[in-house]
Amino acid sequence: MPSGLEDQFVTLHEIVKAAKIRLNPNIWDYLIGATETETTLRRNRMALDSIAFKPRVLRNVSKIDPSSEILGKKLRIPVLLAPVGSLESFEAGGGITVAKGAGAAGVGMLISSVTTLKLEDIVKGGNGPKIYQLYVRGDTAWSADRVKQAMGAGYDAFCITVDSNIYSRRERDIAKRFVKSWRTAATGQDYQASFAWDDFKRLREKFPDVKFLLKGIGTGEDAEIALQHGVWGVYCSNHGGRQLDHGRGSAEVLPEIVEVVKGRAKVIVDGSFSRGTDIVKAICMGADWVGMGRLYCYGLAAAGAAGIERVVELLEEEMKEAMGLLGVTSLKQLDKSYISAGWPTNLPHVHSAFPLLNLEDKGY
Repeated sequence: MPSGLEDQFVTLHEIVKAAKIRLNPNIWDYLIGATETETTLRRNRMALDSIAFKPRVLRNVSKIDPSSEILGKKLRIPVLLAPVGSLESFEAGGGITVAKGAGAAGVGMLISSVTTLKLEDIVKGGNGPKIYQLYVRGDTAWSADRVKQAMGAGYDAFCITVDSNIYSRRERDIAKRFVKSWRTAATGQDYQASFAWDDFKRLREKFPDVKFLLKGIGTGEDAEIALQHGVWGVYCSNHGGRQLDHGRGSAEVLPEIVEVVKGRAKVIVDGSFSRGTDIVKAICMGADWVGMGRLYCYGLAAAGAAGIERVVELLEEEMKEAMGLLGVTSLKQLDKSYISAGWPTNLPHVHSAFPLLNLEDKGY
């Protein structure tokens, strides 16, 4: 089913603009911001913009299929809606609305443990593949209980975020004295700070049949350790630039991780992936799926579940165009031969993938 927003939003930048208009300024800054100098966020875009395409011609590209699959379920495009805390601040339905949007759009989603909604209610919201993401806020028994609860509720896999052992200084919020209610309510940060490989090993051994992902892997060395601990998925991420400042861009780290994994686990990547071309680049580099966070939140804020669906529709259009012009008809045909190093042309920032944001408003 089409989203119904084909006439209202014909480009992604229009959705970004509509979200800004509709969101509280504090929530908008929370969404787009990163830590301290926001260098890591900009390097995410810089890394993607430093990749150029190498197109092939005179190939039959009359039928292009950008679909993928995860856990035996088909994905319209190889996208997972990344875990984002406090979804209710963007739209009242929060995770339930996101589940509806993901299900209608035919993509997967990771639901953050930082939500006021019951995980059982969220999983019933839509029929797409769902992965539960945990911030560790208790001991091994507490974490084990969360695994039991999530898997019992019908989630397909379990993800643990591992790059948030220390909460960062997000100065857009600090400078505005914006106190996030979900942060005030959070407890157990000491457990997150002390969570280590041995703790994950014990949890993994309790649930040998659960597919575990570790989100926040930023080096080949840690990817190797994760594999030794039996992970199903290695999630290359720097938290959208919101944790360690002056880190590397995810697209720069990804080849290092793919080289280590060598097919022994699934590879997910996120970090300012904002366009269909960004997704194609990730697949060329060896990722299985791309996580997108800010982008779907713009759709959520702009038009709820239909807004998320429209984001995916536009990404699909962009992917088909890029794939056709590269001379491929399926994701399986993409590899490193279709990309090379290139000079970036845009000054990187959170919205540098959307150079038309300054166009005249259309009354959203």
